[in-house]
Amino acid sequence: MPTRKASATWNGGLRGGNGSFRGESGAIDAAYSFGSRFTDAGGSNPEELLAAAEAACFSMALAAGLEAAGTPATRVHTDAACTVEKVEDGFKITTMKLQVRAQIPGVDDATFQKAAHDTKKNCVVSKALAGVDIQLEATLES
Repeated sequence: MPTRKASATWNGGLRGGNGSFRGESGAIDAAYSFGSRFTDAGGSNPEELLAAAEAACFSMALAAGLEAAGTPATRVHTDAACTVEKVEDGFKITTMKLQVRAQIPGVDDATFQKAAHDTKKNCVVSKALAGVDIQLEATLES
Protein backbone atom coordinates (compact mmCIF):
# COMPACT_ATOMS: atom_id res chain seq x y z
CA MET A 1 0.00 0.00 0.00
CA PRO A 2 1.33 3.45 -0.81
CA THR A 3 2.19 6.13 1.73
CA ARG A 4 0.52 9.46 0.93
CA LYS A 5 2.25 12.71 1.78
CA ALA A 6 1.33 16.32 2.45
CA SER A 7 3.09 19.34 3.87
CA ALA A 8 2.11 22.52 5.66
CA THR A 9 3.86 25.79 6.45
CA TRP A 10 2.76 28.31 9.08
CA ASN A 11 4.11 31.88 9.11
CA GLY A 12 3.89 34.14 12.14
CA GLY A 13 1.95 33.93 15.38
CA LEU A 14 -1.30 32.11 16.02
CA ARG A 15 -3.88 34.85 15.45
CA GLY A 16 -1.98 37.05 13.01
CA GLY A 17 -0.22 34.33 11.08
CA ASN A 18 -1.16 32.37 8.03
CA GLY A 19 -0.29 29.12 6.43
CA SER A 20 -0.75 26.79 3.53
CA PHE A 21 -0.88 23.07 2.96
CA ARG A 22 -0.39 20.95 -0.10
CA GLY A 23 -0.83 17.29 -0.93
CA GLU A 24 1.86 15.53 -2.92
CA SER A 25 -0.48 15.12 -5.92
CA GLY A 26 -1.12 18.86 -6.08
CA ALA A 27 -4.88 18.25 -5.99
CA ILE A 28 -5.02 19.68 -2.47
CA ASP A 29 -3.41 23.11 -2.18
CA ALA A 30 -4.94 25.73 0.08
CA ALA A 31 -4.30 28.60 2.45
CA TYR A 32 -5.50 28.66 6.04
CA SER A 33 -5.46 31.02 9.01
CA PHE A 34 -6.75 31.32 12.55
CA GLY A 35 -9.87 32.94 11.07
CA SER A 36 -10.51 30.20 8.52
CA ARG A 37 -10.10 27.58 11.22
CA PHE A 38 -11.96 29.07 14.18
CA THR A 39 -14.32 31.65 12.60
CA ASP A 40 -16.10 32.00 9.27
CA ALA A 41 -13.21 33.72 7.49
CA GLY A 42 -12.34 32.51 4.00
CA GLY A 43 -9.77 29.82 3.34
CA SER A 44 -9.47 26.18 4.21
CA ASN A 45 -8.56 24.36 7.43
CA PRO A 46 -7.52 20.95 8.74
CA GLU A 47 -11.07 20.07 9.78
CA GLU A 48 -12.31 20.55 6.22
CA LEU A 49 -9.60 18.13 5.09
CA LEU A 50 -10.67 15.58 7.71
CA ALA A 51 -14.32 15.93 6.65
CA ALA A 52 -13.35 15.39 3.00
CA ALA A 53 -11.23 12.38 3.93
CA GLU A 54 -14.03 10.84 5.98
CA ALA A 55 -16.67 11.48 3.29
CA ALA A 56 -14.49 10.02 0.53
CA CYS A 57 -13.41 6.98 2.55
CA PHE A 58 -16.93 6.28 3.81
CA SER A 59 -18.52 6.49 0.34
CA MET A 60 -15.90 4.21 -1.17
CA ALA A 61 -15.95 1.71 1.73
CA LEU A 62 -19.76 1.50 1.72
CA ALA A 63 -19.77 0.92 -2.04
CA ALA A 64 -17.12 -1.80 -1.64
CA GLY A 65 -19.05 -3.54 1.15
CA LEU A 66 -22.29 -3.48 -0.81
CA GLU A 67 -20.57 -4.82 -3.92
CA ALA A 68 -18.91 -7.62 -1.92
CA ALA A 69 -22.38 -8.56 -0.59
CA GLY A 70 -23.66 -8.88 -4.15
CA THR A 71 -25.74 -5.69 -4.01
CA PRO A 72 -23.68 -3.00 -5.75
CA ALA A 73 -24.72 0.60 -5.30
CA THR A 74 -25.51 2.82 -8.24
CA ARG A 75 -24.47 5.88 -6.22
CA VAL A 76 -23.24 6.69 -2.71
CA HIS A 77 -23.01 10.35 -1.63
CA THR A 78 -21.69 11.36 1.79
CA ASP A 79 -21.65 14.80 3.38
CA ALA A 80 -19.37 15.12 6.40
CA ALA A 81 -19.25 17.92 8.96
CA CYS A 82 -16.23 18.06 11.28
CA THR A 83 -16.64 20.18 14.42
CA VAL A 84 -13.74 21.60 16.42
CA GLU A 85 -14.57 23.09 19.81
CA LYS A 86 -12.81 24.66 22.75
CA VAL A 87 -12.51 21.99 25.42
CA GLU A 88 -10.91 22.94 28.73
CA ASP A 89 -7.62 24.70 27.92
CA GLY A 90 -7.41 23.69 24.27
CA PHE A 91 -9.29 22.67 21.20
CA LYS A 92 -10.61 19.27 20.20
CA ILE A 93 -12.37 17.74 17.23
CA THR A 94 -15.53 16.61 18.97
CA THR A 95 -17.87 15.32 16.26
CA MET A 96 -17.97 14.13 12.69
CA LYS A 97 -21.53 14.11 11.37
CA LEU A 98 -22.13 11.96 8.30
CA GLN A 99 -25.16 12.16 6.07
CA VAL A 100 -25.10 9.43 3.47
CA ARG A 101 -27.57 8.93 0.66
CA ALA A 102 -27.36 5.91 -1.59
CA GLN A 103 -29.10 4.32 -4.52
CA ILE A 104 -28.89 0.53 -4.30
CA PRO A 105 -31.21 -1.48 -6.54
CA GLY A 106 -32.95 -4.36 -4.77
CA VAL A 107 -31.82 -3.52 -1.22
CA ASP A 108 -34.23 -2.84 1.64
CA ASP A 109 -33.64 -0.14 4.24
CA ALA A 110 -32.71 -2.54 7.06
CA THR A 111 -29.94 -4.09 4.95
CA PHE A 112 -28.72 -0.63 3.95
CA GLN A 113 -28.72 0.65 7.54
CA LYS A 114 -26.67 -2.34 8.68
CA ALA A 115 -24.16 -1.84 5.86
CA ALA A 116 -23.89 1.90 6.63
CA HIS A 117 -23.33 1.31 10.36
CA ASP A 118 -20.79 -1.43 9.67
CA THR A 119 -18.96 0.97 7.37
CA LYS A 120 -18.96 3.65 10.09
CA LYS A 121 -17.08 1.21 12.35
CA ASN A 122 -14.73 -0.16 9.71
CA CYS A 123 -13.87 2.69 7.33
CA VAL A 124 -10.12 3.38 7.54
CA VAL A 125 -10.59 7.09 8.29
CA SER A 126 -13.31 6.37 10.87
CA LYS A 127 -10.86 4.08 12.64
CA ALA A 128 -8.24 6.85 12.59
CA LEU A 129 -10.81 9.15 14.23
CA ALA A 130 -11.53 6.68 17.04
CA GLY A 131 -11.69 9.42 19.70
CA VAL A 132 -14.27 11.44 17.77
CA ASP A 133 -18.06 11.04 18.10
CA ILE A 134 -19.00 9.92 14.59
CA GLN A 135 -22.71 10.37 13.98
CA LEU A 136 -24.50 8.81 11.01
CA GLU A 137 -27.72 9.54 9.20
CA ALA A 138 -28.25 7.15 6.29
CA THR A 139 -30.97 7.49 3.68
CA LEU A 140 -31.75 4.94 1.00
CA GLU A 141 -32.94 6.68 -2.15
CA SER A 142 -35.02 5.10 -4.87
